[in-house]
Amino acid sequence: MIQQRGSHKPKECQAEEDLFLNWQTFMIFAVLFSFTIVIFLGGEYSSESESFFKFIKAVDPQDKLKVRDQIASNSNPCLQRWKFLKCNSQASTILEIWLENLDLTGMLNSESLCKLPNLRVISLAKNRLRGTISNSILNCIKLDYWNLSSNLLNGRIPMALTRLQYLWRLDISNNNFTTNYSIPFYSVGFNQKSLHSRKLLKDRKILEVLELQESNNSGEGQTSHKVKWTKWIPWILGVVFLLVLIYFVGKRIAKIGTEKEILKPSLLQNDPSETPPPGNTSEELKQEEKKTQLVFFVEEHETFQLEELLKATADLRRESICSSLFKVSLKDNVQYVVKRLKKVKVSHKEFGETMRWIGNLKHPNILPLVGYASNHVEKLLIYKYQSSGSLLNLLEEHIQGEKDVPWRLRLSIAGGIAKGLDFIYQNFGDQESIPHGNLKLSNILLDENNSPLISEYGLSRFQDPEKGCILPSRGYTAPEKSLTEKGDVFSFGVILLELLTGKTVEKTEIDLPKWVKAIIREEWTGEVFDKGVAKSAKQWAFPVLNIALKCVSHYPEDRPTMSEVLEKIEEVIYAQEDHSVSSGSSESHDHEDCCPLHTIISETWDTPASNY
Repeated sequence: MIQQRGSHKPKECQAEEDLFLNWQTFMIFAVLFSFTIVIFLGGEYSSESESFFKFIKAVDPQDKLKVRDQIASNSNPCLQRWKFLKCNSQASTILEIWLENLDLTGMLNSESLCKLPNLRVISLAKNRLRGTISNSILNCIKLDYWNLSSNLLNGRIPMALTRLQYLWRLDISNNNFTTNYSIPFYSVGFNQKSLHSRKLLKDRKILEVLELQESNNSGEGQTSHKVKWTKWIPWILGVVFLLVLIYFVGKRIAKIGTEKEILKPSLLQNDPSETPPPGNTSEELKQEEKKTQLVFFVEEHETFQLEELLKATADLRRESICSSLFKVSLKDNVQYVVKRLKKVKVSHKEFGETMRWIGNLKHPNILPLVGYASNHVEKLLIYKYQSSGSLLNLLEEHIQGEKDVPWRLRLSIAGGIAKGLDFIYQNFGDQESIPHGNLKLSNILLDENNSPLISEYGLSRFQDPEKGCILPSRGYTAPEKSLTEKGDVFSFGVILLELLTGKTVEKTEIDLPKWVKAIIREEWTGEVFDKGVAKSAKQWAFPVLNIALKCVSHYPEDRPTMSEVLEKIEEVIYAQEDHSVSSGSSESHDHEDCCPLHTIISETWDTPASNY
């Protein structure tokens, strides 16, 4: 069986790989967890320094404390030698703020004040501070001493004060709060249990005032409850986000595990749930299983044993309902691509005959079949791995500005694809040609010299039409949706348009023929061409555009054969090789400015321009 991690690897290497994967997973989770804390907690509760400076800026708008420079830089206030501030021994958090009798004339900002998580003491007595005590005081959970006496504060005294369990000293006298009581300096624990335990019952005037206000304004208590719940919203959101994160991370890990498990079962063992092809008796199936072996179409020194393939290191690259694709590394790090066809309804004999015919097709622009293996359950096709990727990769890198794709290379690739398709449709004795049926950029591979290699050829013979496996991707399919040479011509025409315009159909699903025809009807210049088609190359691009438009004609009978397409493309290639045009010559600009495109392109084929 093909395994993700081959059994031939030493246990030490296996352990190192598992440890590396586990460490990667841990690091990803740790980073995402930290990100969650920052977003949901740090976003709601800003840094302690920022909150402190917001509070100072509110109570001291005239900068009598001379801290404006530090406010601008948002530096750590605990590192400043301010007498009014006391921090812990590590200078990492604020514990006390003493701002008494400093003639401060700003506003009380209890919201910023209570974002100091470890604040225990705050004294603002004998100033001229204005404002109210808001319900955000609930967030001062560690506050035990608060002196607001002799200021200009007003409004109602919030019931939130009764819920601060550590607050035991409070002075809010000599302010303009809405009450009939004269409230002196006060020592009391608002927590009822604390009141009884400390026996501090001798003065309950503030508590009585607060209870009176609560009875007069029932909405006050409801607001405080809302504030209390609001405090937990970031934590709740954080937990929800973490649960979602854990779900998707777990799903991804499970997917990776599933991909590995896909490779573990033997690819060439009988599946009792499978229905054998018609006409195959049990005895015939047994004979087929005995004959299961690799059949090669390469030199003897390039062959290998079936056991080597089934135990090789492999990576799942792509999977669909019809097939799976693996990158396989054999001994000496030789790399192959293994295509596994699923539920192919064809006999062992018919499959072998077709594979032998395809394997014997030798052309520089068709990806050669290295070998195959089959039984009635699964079929394996083996190809050489192409490290240069596909034509889709090349154009995407060009679109992203990572790679230049000059006009000569595009024309060379177009010519190579045309040669390969023309070779497919030549007569080979009594054997009927097999249409490709799935031409698209990702199925055009590139070798080390950027020469195109048509892959996936011959698979249309075995795929189930009801599963939609044999038709090209959306955007490449001919209107008649048939497996014919004219259907492949249409798909090739779309590829030509992609090379000319720089637009990729496979990812965007754009109706490229429709877009190009609209440009031709409306524009008088070569706006249809991609920037990679230089001005000096446009005179060669116009006839190729005409070829592409003929290929994507709506009706099959209006399309040329592949032989005719190749002939026209080769005419352009030979003309470009034989005729060198300087960038400043008038000839290079004639087609660009003289007349509409539909007039120019009709010159390549002996057909009226009105057909376009």
